[in-house]
Amino acid sequence: MKDIFAKIEQNMGPIGEHSKASHGYFTFPKLEGEVSPHMGFRGKQLLNWSLNNYLGLANHPEVRKADTEGAEKFGLALPMGARMMSGNSDLHEELERGLSKLAKKEDTILCNFGYQAMVSAIDALVDRHDVIVYDAESHACILDGVRLHMGKRFVFKHNDIEDCEKQLVRAQRLAEQTGGGILVITEGVFGMRGDQGKLKEIVELKKKFTFRLFVDDAHGVGTLGANGGGTGEEQGCQDGIDIYFGTFAKSFALIGGYISSTKQVVTYLRYNMRSQIFAKSLPMPLVYGLLKRLELLNKHPEYRTQLHTIAKALQTGLVEAGFDIGVTNTPVTPVYMRGSIPEATNMVIDLRENFGIFCSMVVYPVIPKGMIILRIIPTAVHTLEDVKYTIESFSKIKDKLYGGEYVADAIKEGFSQAL
Repeated sequence: MKDIFAKIEQNMGPIGEHSKASHGYFTFPKLEGEVSPHMGFRGKQLLNWSLNNYLGLANHPEVRKADTEGAEKFGLALPMGARMMSGNSDLHEELERGLSKLAKKEDTILCNFGYQAMVSAIDALVDRHDVIVYDAESHACILDGVRLHMGKRFVFKHNDIEDCEKQLVRAQRLAEQTGGGILVITEGVFGMRGDQGKLKEIVELKKKFTFRLFVDDAHGVGTLGANGGGTGEEQGCQDGIDIYFGTFAKSFALIGGYISSTKQVVTYLRYNMRSQIFAKSLPMPLVYGLLKRLELLNKHPEYRTQLHTIAKALQTGLVEAGFDIGVTNTPVTPVYMRGSIPEATNMVIDLRENFGIFCSMVVYPVIPKGMIILRIIPTAVHTLEDVKYTIESFSKIKDKLYGGEYVADAIKEGFSQAL
């Protein structure tokens, strides 16, 4: 027998094992000031490419005004309780109607937190007789939801439709034995690679198989589609998506999420999603502010146009400068390099301290050993000058990386605290 705390002391986890050297700098950094392309970090102003404020709504004057009005009018407590018991309101239902129109679905349920909404919805939708088929590179919230499933699950290689079809054959064979159904889960936009899910191709598989499709479109809503309706709208297959999830944490620049589907399915979720039945309703000031954000998203397609102008300039410039940005076909821009974890940390220190650029670093165990990803998130409020400076700076740090200037045996202990 082993004490739980003793086990933790011996194994802090694949990311936690670096916490002493990384905390406060590489992990849990503190960006200061208003959300914008330029924010404070340890006393310096840095060009910030790390936030999902895609449409620039975080500090839009009308949004700030609505957020202030909402807090003054309602306070932060209202409504008290879960939606089912005492936490419903006309504004909550108005927002749901607006989101249903955006998603082109019959009905919508608001969720107080996006991650747990995905976990809880998966848990509610399937039982032990059902089979789940999901993409290998699905977000952690999908993986956690799948782990709760008491039935069988099959994973297909990332965006590999041939393999998806193979797994559907297996799932169908099993479902015929158990008397259950099949739920396929994937993403609209994969947040690490930046590539769109093969939604149109998966929808086409409905001609061969009987299944329902659940799409997590956290990065797609607001950024893709003629009306900002997301990846399904972009690919012309929104009708084939049976259950659609969108978040408020990115294009809407707030917190929470929503799930849209048929009226019957949404009613079922309202009465069966444990994370919403047994948790407090989305606070009224947030709902009030979200209504304004939705209005701006609908009325100002130029914000989305500007986002794509910046993203295209950034991605085109990086490729012309010799960088590998993989298979992205969305604003999410991963820059792939090769090196060890100590080299990656030294490069990021140089990027922040000497070039004044802040972006997210991704290394093992999130990606294979020897690979480094610098993940850039463009927004509508970045400028072409920001893009030009970033490409010039990245070219310099790439030369230094491959020239051996960042080589080290380990991350310096206590470095983060010392800076």
